[in-house]
Amino acid sequence: MTTTTVTRSAPRRRRPAAGAVSGTSRRVALGVLGAAIAVAIWYLVAVSGIVSGRGVPRPDEVLSAGWVLFTEQDLLFDIRVSMTRVCIGVTIGSLLALPVGFLLAWYPTLRAMAEPLVNFFRALPPIALVPLVIVYFGIGENARISILVYASFFAAVIVLFEGISSIDPLLVRATRVLGANPWEVFARTVVPASVPHLFTAVRVALGVSWATVVAAELVAAQRGLGAAIQDAATFYRIPDMYVGIAMIGATALLMDLVLKLVQSRLTTWQEKTR
Repeated sequence: MTTTTVTRSAPRRRRPAAGAVSGTSRRVALGVLGAAIAVAIWYLVAVSGIVSGRGVPRPDEVLSAGWVLFTEQDLLFDIRVSMTRVCIGVTIGSLLALPVGFLLAWYPTLRAMAEPLVNFFRALPPIALVPLVIVYFGIGENARISILVYASFFAAVIVLFEGISSIDPLLVRATRVLGANPWEVFARTVVPASVPHLFTAVRVALGVSWATVVAAELVAAQRGLGAAIQDAATFYRIPDMYVGIAMIGATALLMDLVLKLVQSRLTTWQEKTR
């Protein structure tokens, strides 16, 4: 009588697909190419003299001004101050928008009542509220944060209730057929399916907050990128203004990339279920 020994090979580690790696590399390369083309166009516009007045500073002049601001005027501190304000504003605004977004998406009658008001206040530019903010909150840090909270809240709530409303009704009906009560339907189906929309809402709120930070720092701010831009404009230091604007865009881009990375790690289950 013979015995057969079956040996099991160790499970192989999954390697990233070559197509996914090449696709990522291609996107990065195209992004770098697009930035290089933009800088080249900027340089051509600067040296052509087609802009009247003092014209547009060349990229190398802006880089030189940026070096001075970082090494002699502590621009990094201004970046940290603005980042802190934006993070606080986005966090508070998104946390307030989360229950409101769920309520508006879950109850159509409530949504029909509140949607015109939400769209009305969303359309108001935050800079137009600066005088009222000064009247009610003064010129302290609370005033600047309140402007960012306002901008973040209405940007996030729109994305949330539109996204949650678009959840596949089959998922909800299937959960009810399995005997789930309304709370279980909400907690086990709606909430997990809403996670990608939550990340999208935070990313939109982050972009809106960075677009609003200059207006927020008009309220008697001494430090911050918006204050630095205003100071440069007062003394007509055009390259310094470009540096401040570039830092707002670069910092917002970096924070958005971090959010996208976190989202891709936390929502891998969504890709697997498609």
